[in-house]
Order: sequence, then C-alpha cells, then structure tokens
Amino acid sequence: MTAGVSRPGIDTGKPHPARVYDWLLGGKDNYPVDQKVGQALPEETRGNATRNRAFMHRAAAWLAKNGVDQFLDIGSGIPTEPNMHQIVQAIAPDARILYADNDPSVLPHAEALLTSTPEGVTDFLHADVRQPAAILELAGAQLDFERPVALSLVALLHFLTDDEDPYGIVRTLVEALSPGSFLLLSHGTADQHPEWKGKIEAAYEKGAIPLRLRSRSEVEPFFEGLELVAPGLVFATEWYREDPAPAPERSGFHVGVARVP
Repeated sequence: MTAGVSRPGIDTGKPHPARVYDWLLGGKDNYPVDQKVGQALPEETRGNATRNRAFMHRAAAWLAKNGVDQFLDIGSGIPTEPNMHQIVQAIAPDARILYADNDPSVLPHAEALLTSTPEGVTDFLHADVRQPAAILELAGAQLDFERPVALSLVALLHFLTDDEDPYGIVRTLVEALSPGSFLLLSHGTADQHPEWKGKIEAAYEKGAIPLRLRSRSEVEPFFEGLELVAPGLVFATEWYREDPAPAPERSGFHVGVARVP
C-alpha cells in the first residue's frame, strides 16, 4: 500500500542516488546511467555501502527489541532484502514502518516488495526530505507522533548541500518527535579514506548528483540536543550493541543512534 502517492514519471536518462546505491549493493533495479556513476567510484565504495546497510539492520533490530514499534525511514531507496520492515517486524510483528523516497522508480518496487505482517503496517510515500513539513503531515496519517518514533536517515544527508540547510531539515523532523523517540543516522565521509578526497564528489557530480561528504565534526550537529546511545557517533563498522565489534574495518560512513529526551 502507498500513502499520499502520485505517480511521477521515471527519468531513465538521469542517474538517481537511490538507484546508484542499489547498484552498489549488488541490486538489479538500476539503469546504465546509474551504473556509470557507480563504476566511477573506488571499488571499496561497494563494501562501504554493504557495511552501512549492516549497521542499519543492527540499529533497527536494537530499537525494535527496546520497544520502538514505529519507524519513519526517509530516503529509503529501492527495497533490498532484508529491508527495515522485515528486520523490525520479525521482532515486533505489530510494528508500523513508513518508507519515504523522492525517486519515482522506488514506488513500483515498494508496492511489490513492502509486504507487512498481518498485525503491522508497511507503507510508502513519494516525498522529498527537502520538504520535511510535507513528510510529517503525510506520515501523521500512518504514525502516531504522540508516541515514540524511530526516524531513520540512512545514507541520505550527504546528498543535501550546505545551502539546502540539512541541519535545519533534521531539526524540523526531530522536533516533531515525542520524548523517547530516536534518530538513526548514517552519513558519508572520507575521514578514513583521505585518498578519496574530492574523488567521490566528482564522480557523483559528473552524473549531476550533488554530494557533500562531511567530517565527524560536521556530522555531530545533527545530534544536537539528543542523547547518543553507546557506542556514540562512530564509524559504521564500530556500531554494535549486543555483540562485540569484529576486527576494525575502514568505513565511509559516520553513524549514530540518539534518543529524544
């Protein structure tokens, strides 16, 4: 089922971040223009995407085990199994998961693949994070913002340039959350890949996709006023709650989960 969705046309001649990410994860729901961007990236980018996805799985599972049963996943991308609702509803069958993305090519895949448990709800809306008020209004039809909600912004905010006010957008979204809610966030970085400086941005910009990788100090403000849960703001390969972290690997993502006080 899809909430508040129109059916805009799919431009297969222009790459889109959701489809490039699908290619990086080994998916098949992308086009030659998306593959061209992905192929211009360093090979390790694919591993970084997979490790970032694994962080999302761990974080969503931890939240579900700790009683969170509502999730708003903005910038969800093309469904890749297991997706967030499968992770969450395996733990909390009555959980409600609402996905949002601005790529119209996500919609048909969402309709086909985002099946919910009988007790829960899984839904999708076509919306852009740059319009947070509109997302909140549409999401209010499916989620109860008087109760805790996990807001997921995974591998999304680095596609917002500084002049698009990414910090203000996140603040607007977080301010709509009730106490006990959580922000689940990952953000692209070159902090562990100094040799990539400028190269990732250039590859995306050739596809007319603005990209703004940020350092740890630039990611920290997204969590302003929130309570980071252990292990804090770390690289994606370091975020573990229930199992000890394996041997360190380089990562292209800063990640964190924080509670709304």
